Parts: sequence; structure tokens; C-alpha cells
Amino acid sequence: MDRLAIEQLLPEMVKWRRHLHRHPELSYQEKETSAYVAARLAEFGIEVRRSGAGYGLTGILKGTRPGKTVVLRADMDALNITEENGSEYASQNTGVMHACGHDGHTAMLLAAASYYSTRREEITGELRFLFQPAEEICPGGAQGMIAEGVLEGADAIYGLHLWTPLPLGTIGSAPGPLMASADEFFIDIAGKGGHGGMPHRTIDSIVAGAALVTALQSIVSRSVDPLCPAVVSVGTIQGGSAQNIIAERCRITGTVRAFDEETRYLIRRRIEELTASIAAAYGAESKIDYLMGYPPLVNHEAEFNRFFRVAPEALGDSADVILMEKLMPAEDFSYYVKEIPGCFIFVGAGNPDKGAVYPHHHSKFDFDEEAMLHGAKLLVAMADSCLNE
Repeated sequence: MDRLAIEQLLPEMVKWRRHLHRHPELSYQEKETSAYVAARLAEFGIEVRRSGAGYGLTGILKGTRPGKTVVLRADMDALNITEENGSEYASQNTGVMHACGHDGHTAMLLAAASYYSTRREEITGELRFLFQPAEEICPGGAQGMIAEGVLEGADAIYGLHLWTPLPLGTIGSAPGPLMASADEFFIDIAGKGGHGGMPHRTIDSIVAGAALVTALQSIVSRSVDPLCPAVVSVGTIQGGSAQNIIAERCRITGTVRAFDEETRYLIRRRIEELTASIAAAYGAESKIDYLMGYPPLVNHEAEFNRFFRVAPEALGDSADVILMEKLMPAEDFSYYVKEIPGCFIFVGAGNPDKGAVYPHHHSKFDFDEEAMLHGAKLLVAMADSCLNE
């Protein structure tokens, strides 16, 4: 890997990232973002294959000699957030913001594509630069691109996430489960409304709902193996129209997080059982819609070991390569590593001196753009290692 050549790409990465930050687009709406990326790939002389499942695209670069195929992935979508930063590159699209770093992810992958486009003669095998839409909203963009064959014949896939909770210069990942699954439930309880002073002639949906909310909190503490991290969180409970009316209907919504499929499906079963039994105990009826979202993201041990081996050399002595703790947020990169070996890596991007202190999905989110240099080096180092072994 030519580290100097990658370092010289930082001004371009900053330019690409700031353009994308000014012009964010929501999930499944990344038309202009996709066109911008395709134009850059065309400038590099890289073949572009567009997805039929949204605005995703893949750059294809084949070496002069046969070998392995490596996929490098970035996500492109923004969030429905009004930006409150005063930077000169702040969002120009009202109510839409790159508040998670996907603009940086796209810029880093463009840098990797630019780097390799000038080294075709050195490439053994094939590189695929996968620019994915719609990571932020289920069902996500990964499954559609997989169905179209983006992983066919591929030997490994690598992805990065800029992460402001980690300081600039810290890089982390972990073998096995790294990020949780993310499922959602929507429960409707139907009772019999009536006068607040005559509750004996009603079926109170709010009382039944309150009992259910309390019972749901027992699932993790009493049904899940205490050695298996999991979360059941009720986010909303809605019902009633006035203080003296017994509510006929109540709606409860929430999220579920787990790191293995057995725990994930156990929690679903317990939520469904408790909903039916508690509603019945209060004489009410219930309906539950359960959305199975992204599965747990499970890194392959051999590919994690590759990361831990190549990262210090790629980034130099100043980098701090760490073993990450599990994270409850979810990522649809999880679908890729269910299909082929791969590793997902977090790149520290926090820096109080540059105001990069706000959490992801915050209206004042930003990251230290120097982190993109670390990310681009890491993408190239991982690809080189796999292609050349």
C-alpha cells in the first residue's frame, strides 16, 4: 500500500464529502447522490453497474491477473433531521441531514476506488466498490443488492463506520457479534370505552396496556439467559381522549435488540404470548404487528484477525487499534456477512477541538475529516491483504 498516495487524496475526500453533506438525500431517494458517485467512478475509468433495487451502484475494477474478489461497501443515505450546524458545508436540503457519517463513508470508498484505478496493473483479482442506498430504514438496501448478485463469486467484504464516540486515531472491531439485531413491535389493545365514573361497565384498554408495559420488562430479566445481552424498550404508549373517559383503544410500540437469533426469536415469542394473555385477562382484545428488522452483525473471526493484523501497519504507530465492545445499534451490513466472510470496522472520528462531540443522529453532528484518511487507508489495507494472500 502506498500510504503517501492515499494521504494525497485527503483534499479530494474532503471536497467529495462536503458536496454530499450539502446535498443529503433520504433513504430510497438518493438519486443525485448516486449520480454524483457514478460520475466520479466514470472519471476514474471504473465500470459502473447500477442497481435495479433503488439507487445503489457498484464500481467494478478487474486486475490484469485472475485472483480473489473483494467487495468494499459504503452507505449513502441521510436522515430526516434539520441541521443546526453553522458550517459552510451545512445541508441545503431543509429537514434532511447527513447526521451519521454516510457522506464520509461514501468519500472514503471513492478514495479507495481512485487509488486502485491508477494501479490496475498491480491488481490480482477483482475489486467491487459497493455504494449502498437506504441503510437507515428497514428493510434497507443491502438485501436488494445481494439479490442482484453483488456478492456472487466474492471472497470477502469489508465496511467501515466513522464513529464520534471514539477519538480520532482509535480504530476498533471485534470477532463474532458486534452489533445487535433491531426489531420493532406495534401492539393495539381494544377494550370497551365509557364513562370514567362508571368503570365497571367498560373494559379499560389503558389499564391492560399499563399491565403489559410492566410485564414486557420482565422478559429480559426472567426469560433471557443473563449471559446474552438483550433489550426490550417500550417507546410509546398512546390512548384516551379525555380525563373522564375510559379509553377504548391503546397502542404500544417499542424496539427489541439482541445479538443472536435464538434470543431474538425467544423475545418475539414472549412478547406475543404476554400480549395475548394480558389482554385476555382484562377482557380486551389485542393485535400485534412485529417487524423483524436487521439481524445481528456477526464478524468472521478470520477477517477480524486480518483487521487486527493489518491495521497497525496501515495506520502507523499513532493509531490505537482496540477490541470493541458490543453495540446495540444495528446495521444492514449484517446481511452481507451472513453470505460471505467479512468484517465491519469502526473508525474513530471524535475530536472536541473541532466540535466533533455530538452523537450520531444529532442535529449538530459532525466528525473530524482527518478520520477519512484513516478509513481509506484501512479499506486499501484490508483489500490488499485479502487479494494478495
